[in-house]
Amino acid sequence: MKTIKGPAIFLAQFLGDEAPFDTLENLARWAAGLGYKGIQIPCDPRLIDLATAAESQAYCDDLRAMLAGFGIEPTELSTHLQGQLVAVHPAYDTLFDGFAPPALRGDPNARQAWAVDQLKLAAKASANMGLDAHATFPGALAWPYVYPWPQRPAGLIEEAFAELARRWRPILDAFDDAGVDCAYEIHPGEDIHDGATWERFLTAVEHHPRAKILFDPSHYVLQQLDYLDFIDRYHDRIACFHVKDAEFNPTGRGGVYGGYEGWADRAGRFRSLGDGQVDFGAIFSKMAQYDFPGWAVLEWECAIKHAEDGAREGALFIRDHIIRVTERAFDDFAASEMDHGANRRLLGLD
Repeated sequence: MKTIKGPAIFLAQFLGDEAPFDTLENLARWAAGLGYKGIQIPCDPRLIDLATAAESQAYCDDLRAMLAGFGIEPTELSTHLQGQLVAVHPAYDTLFDGFAPPALRGDPNARQAWAVDQLKLAAKASANMGLDAHATFPGALAWPYVYPWPQRPAGLIEEAFAELARRWRPILDAFDDAGVDCAYEIHPGEDIHDGATWERFLTAVEHHPRAKILFDPSHYVLQQLDYLDFIDRYHDRIACFHVKDAEFNPTGRGGVYGGYEGWADRAGRFRSLGDGQVDFGAIFSKMAQYDFPGWAVLEWECAIKHAEDGAREGALFIRDHIIRVTERAFDDFAASEMDHGANRRLLGLD
């Protein structure tokens, strides 16, 4: 059995214009100073040249060497923004245009083609970086119809998932060629947002071996899903792990849907590690039980606490929750040699 690696931190919410948040080198130095051992790197041109990383092993070796100088490893690359653009319902065209390069905005077909190319580059770049998993979003075609009113016409959801699979199958094949798992974050706003929709997608892609899950319990709290049962059901497909806390405090005024309130005023909201309701002791126990081989990666999105405080506290929180798995059974001291004859006698068979 393997011990979960960590602590690590996802850089997306910390990237900015000023040091130490402006470059990959500065962010690596900052993360190492907080006690992190790994960083999950969004495929943002300010941090990594994705096209070069896909073609140049030397470029990737240099990146890894730079990170190693701070005692940091890359955990995964992330294409959350690009993955979202693989499938966009027209209702969201304007909102998601900001995820694409300026020259592609207002052209959904060109935007989607760019996103698909980005994912295929990310598969090669991940392999060149020596990584075995990649983090992304699947996008959404059916999300405007998530609530069953007005009544959905027969076949609508089936067609949405069939199209989602058609778009992702060539990308999954590219990841398979690269020897890298493609892990989708199960997330509201995506067509894959819970266990039932994950099963729909997995069936639609014919259980593709590279279709995996990025497990983030905070999104399960906000939907009131059982995140421990989710691990029991789908642990064999979990390839990435975001350690993010959340809480759900419903009232007569607000519940799961949020009432269009800002994050701080919603019944369900993200919190810094240790400030929410997620039972991370139980989660880390299950991840150890099922021999999860990857990284425990902090994702910070708290509506209250300052980001730098959340990052500082998160490194210690993850470190203290990682379970170093035992190499032997606790009762090995009482073990005895196998004796076939004695076993039969104990069973009353001889």
